[in-house]
Amino acid sequence: MVAALLCAGATAATAQNGGADKSKFLSQPLVTSIYTADPSAHVFNGKIYVYPSHDVPTDTPDDDLGNEYAMHDYRVLRMDRIGGPVTIGPVALDAKDVPWVSKQMWAPDAAYKNGTYYLYFPARDKSKDKNGLGAFKIGVATSKNPMGPFKADPKPIAGSFSMDPAVFTDTDGKTYMYFGGIWGGQLQRWKNGVYDPNGSDTDLLKDDQPALSGQVVRMNADMKSFAEKPRNAVILGADGQPVKGGEHDKRFFEGSWMFKRGGTYYYTYSTGDTHFLAYATGTSPYGPFKYRGHFLLPVQGWTTHHSIIQDAGKWWLFYADTQLSNKNHLRNVKVTELFFNPDGSIKTIDPMVK
Repeated sequence: MVAALLCAGATAATAQNGGADKSKFLSQPLVTSIYTADPSAHVFNGKIYVYPSHDVPTDTPDDDLGNEYAMHDYRVLRMDRIGGPVTIGPVALDAKDVPWVSKQMWAPDAAYKNGTYYLYFPARDKSKDKNGLGAFKIGVATSKNPMGPFKADPKPIAGSFSMDPAVFTDTDGKTYMYFGGIWGGQLQRWKNGVYDPNGSDTDLLKDDQPALSGQVVRMNADMKSFAEKPRNAVILGADGQPVKGGEHDKRFFEGSWMFKRGGTYYYTYSTGDTHFLAYATGTSPYGPFKYRGHFLLPVQGWTTHHSIIQDAGKWWLFYADTQLSNKNHLRNVKVTELFFNPDGSIKTIDPMVK
C-alpha cells in the first residue's frame, strides 16, 4: 500500500506542472501522487472506498472521442473519514489481465454482496470500427478485498454496451445498473438497439427530437448479469415531455449516478459539453425522472463525473478537476459536502472560489 495524506504537499504530480493556486478552488485533491478521476465512492464496513479512473500521461491530443483518456488500470482509495488520511491501494485490475479488453479502462464502479466485492468497468473490446477502435462493453471483476486485486470474468456482461456503469441497490434489495455516454462513449451508435461500427462519433444532431437517454437495467442476483433488456432512463422537462437533444445544459451526456433520499430517487449525471452536473428525480428506479437543475457548476477541465454518498449523517459529493496538471486527461479527485433544501432540491455548488 502507498499512503498519501489529504491535501498533501509537493509530489511527483504537482512537481511536473509547477503546482497550482489552491486559493482558486473550493476543495483540494484527495491524493496528489497519482492522477485520479471519475470517482465512485462507497461506504463498506464503516470505511469510505473510492473507485476512480487512473489517469496516465499521453501525447495523444484532445478529441471528441476521448482518445487522450488512455487509462489502463485501477487503484482504489480508502479513508476512515472525510478529511482524514487517504490510502492508495496497489493495482486492483489491469487491462492486460482481461482477455476481451484492447484499451481504455474508463470510469468504474463497485458493489458488495454476500462477502464479495464487485468491480464494474467499461473498456474497448478487440473489434475494429471505422476509426480502428473497439466497441465499449462493460465488464465485471470480483474480490474478497474491497481494494482488490480483482479477477475479471473472461467476457463482458452479456447485453452491455457503452460506458460509465453505476450500480445502485434499492431498499428492497434489487440492484440496478445505470450506464451510457454519448460521443466517445458510443451510446449514439446503439440508437436502434444494434451497434453500428460506422455510426456517428458525436450526437444525433436532432435538436428538436428527444435527447438520447442513459440506460438502466435490473441485475440478476449473481451481480454479474442483466435480468432484462436495458431500457431508457427518460428525463422529462417542465412540460412533461422528454428533454430535447438541443438542450445541452439539461440532457444526459454521461456519468450517471443514482441515490435514494427518503422515497425519492435522484438520477444525477453530467451534461458533458456544457460541463454541468445535473439531476432529475422520480418515484421509481426506472424513471421517468423530472429534471430539477444543476448542482455543480463547471470545474476546471472538460469532464465532470461524480458520485454521491451519505456518511456520518452528511451527504458528500465526489468529483474531479484538473488543478494539478491543467490538462484535460490528467485529473484529480476531490470531495465537498452536499446540501439539500427543505423541498428536497440540491443546493448548487460552485467549485471555484470567487
